[in-house]
Parts: sequence; structure tokens; C-alpha cells
Amino acid sequence: MIMGKALQVNGLGKMYRLGTISTGTLSHDLNRFWHKMRGKEDPYATVGQLNDRSGKAGENPYVWALKDVSFDVNEGDVLGIIGRNGAGKSTLLKILSKITAPTSGEIKVRGRIASLLEVGTGFHPELTGRENIYLNGAILGMRRREIQKKFDEIVDFSGCEKYIDTPVKRYSSGMYVRLAFAVAAHLESEILIVDEVLAVGDAEFQKKCIGKMQDVSSSMGRTVLFVSHDLNAMARLCPNALLMNSGHIYAQGTTFDMIGKYFGELGKKPPGELQRTGSRQIRLTDIQLLDHDLNEAKSLGSGMPFTIRIRINVLEDVAGAHFAVTLKNAFGTKVTSSWTNFSGQQIDIRKGETHRIDFHFSDLSMVPGEYSVISYINAGNEVIEMIDDVLLFSVLESGTSAFLRYPTISEGLVISRSEIQSQKE
Repeated sequence: MIMGKALQVNGLGKMYRLGTISTGTLSHDLNRFWHKMRGKEDPYATVGQLNDRSGKAGENPYVWALKDVSFDVNEGDVLGIIGRNGAGKSTLLKILSKITAPTSGEIKVRGRIASLLEVGTGFHPELTGRENIYLNGAILGMRRREIQKKFDEIVDFSGCEKYIDTPVKRYSSGMYVRLAFAVAAHLESEILIVDEVLAVGDAEFQKKCIGKMQDVSSSMGRTVLFVSHDLNAMARLCPNALLMNSGHIYAQGTTFDMIGKYFGELGKKPPGELQRTGSRQIRLTDIQLLDHDLNEAKSLGSGMPFTIRIRINVLEDVAGAHFAVTLKNAFGTKVTSSWTNFSGQQIDIRKGETHRIDFHFSDLSMVPGEYSVISYINAGNEVIEMIDDVLLFSVLESGTSAFLRYPTISEGLVISRSEIQSQKE
């Protein structure tokens, strides 16, 4: 069976004007209307800029939440959409779901879309769970017979059978999202859009949801668009992803590669933007990744020895200081830590001194990907200084790791170089 295009997006853009809704004058509003009637661009939108949250209010009243976004999705694909807050992910999904209209561009959709964008979207709080199932189905264009056919499956999946005849305004947020997801996933729509709502559910329900989305795409041939900041869930569910930044598509490709770019290229922070916490009697001034020859490096081969070197300035006397570095992967999972007190070291330091501390890792076979370092300085139970993502680096394929062509969380955190024996008994 040849799969066609479920979704085609060409040159999509969405502009908002901050502050007042109209242009501010009747003549400008009429001018805008006249341009629209002739199929011309908005004459007051040409000064717009991409959505940059670092800008000051009042600098420019026009903001492009999306700008020139184009991509295709094949039938049966599961596509992840990754990006920081404000990247335009939710705006894109709201346009695809026809909740808001685009400023420019066009969308071609093959089939019906079921959307789950916010907890309880499309639910009427005064109606019962049963009534909202039928209401939601009707909104999605389903016939009553279709909804009746799926009704028992929806209720069973949601786990809300006991409360199905209770008004949903009495539901907790968790119950809300369980029922809303069950409706969206079980009704006969060709495209399912899910935006960051699974975070409301518990771990067991999240697992059920991910399994259901995998099932509807693989066995039913339905298309899924999935937005989440849970990169573990993204990697398990989506073979491919879009990486969005400031209202446009920064890159697209395999989910693992996009997570790497999100974490590496978009995650880099200038030194002045590093988030330092603690009482700050000691200040980290430099951190380096060194290879096995103690040369500075930006990447290293999996399983190769390496060193993380930090330098500090002492602003006040501190007795019994402890220093540490923690490595975490692109999913935010901590892989390992090294503390000076692991070897029983306590360092007394004096105001005005500078120190260099080297953390040597002789054999740590990490899965290829992007990693970052958290630095810690403690004294007793007091945090002197803690900096997250203070150093970013890549681990490349090397030796055993070369077999992991598309590594994800499923391979674990490290590659075990164990000895394996087989014999017939």
C-alpha cells in the first residue's frame, strides 16, 4: 500500500500584534482591509520580527510567532516537534487544529484531525463524562453510531467508568486528561495531535498513552504529531522530529539528532547567562574537557579516558570544601558523578587563592550523543556554587559503540564491556 501525504504545510506564518487589537486608527484599519480585499500583504505587518522573548516590551508591536514554516508528514508517521518555550510549537498545532487562523501560507490536510492541546479542550464542564464523549466526537465529525462503537473502549482506557455520569467539572486535572486523551485516541480521525498534556497524568497512564499512540500509528496507519518536553517519551515514540526555534524550523531529521541539536547548538549559553546558585564564597572561573593526552577537546570517543578540569577563585576562607562534576545526557538523565570526597579529600582554601581540580575518568563507555556537565562546590551541607550545563560536549562512536547506529534511551546510559561466554550443555 502506497502511503500519501497526510499533511502538507507551505510557508505558514502567524503574526500577533502586542498590546492593542486594532492598528490604532480608523484610517489604518480601512487601509489594512483594502489590502486584504485585493489579496495584498498587510501594510502594517511588514515591520514584524521573529518572536524573541529577550526583547523589551514596546520595541516592536508586531511579532511573528511562526514565520515561513514548511514541512510534509506522510500517512502513518509519528512526528515529534521539539523546541524551547516560545519556539512556536503550540501556535503551529493550534493552526493545524483550526483553533486559530494563519497570517500567511497554506495547509493541506488529508483526513480528519483530533486534537488534544490543553487539558479539557472541547469539554463542557456542566456535562457528564458520557455526554462529553458524544460532544467531542460530534465536534470531530463522528456519527453517533461511530461513537457508540468505541464508547466502551474509551471508558475502559480512561479508567473513569465510576465517574462517567458525573459532570466533568468535578474531575481532577488527571481525570480530565485521561478521558480527553481516550476520546481523541479512540475516535476514527486520521491525524492525532497531542501537545504536552501527558505531563498531567501519572507514570502508568503516560506509559499507556505512549503505547496507544504507537499502536494507532503502526497498526491503524494514523498520523501522530507529538509535542513534549519529555525527551525520553519523544525518543521512544517518534522516529523523526522537527526542531523549532524562534518561530521557524531550525532543523529536521531523526529524533536522536534533533535532540542532540536542541541540547547542543540551541542549548549553548554565553558565560554571562550561566545560572549560578549558592552562597558564592568560591567562584568557578573555567572548565575544560581534556582528552587522554590532556589536550582540550569538544568531543571524545566512547570509552576513551578523559578529564574534566575546573579552576576556581576563592573569595572567602572555606574549610572542608568538596568539589564535584556530574555528567548528564541529552534527555537530562544523570549518568555519573565524581566528588572529591569519594576519595576522602577535603580541601581547606584561603581567600585570594586560585585552585585547579582535575576529575579523571579512565573507562566510561557512554552511549554516543550530546552531554553536559553540572559543577558543584559544597562545604558541609552548604551549597557554595552550583552551575547547570556549564560545559557541553559530544561522545562519538568508538569500538563497541559503533554498533549503536541510532542510540536512544533504550540502550541505557553506558555500554557495558562485559565478557560473554556461550556453550552447549
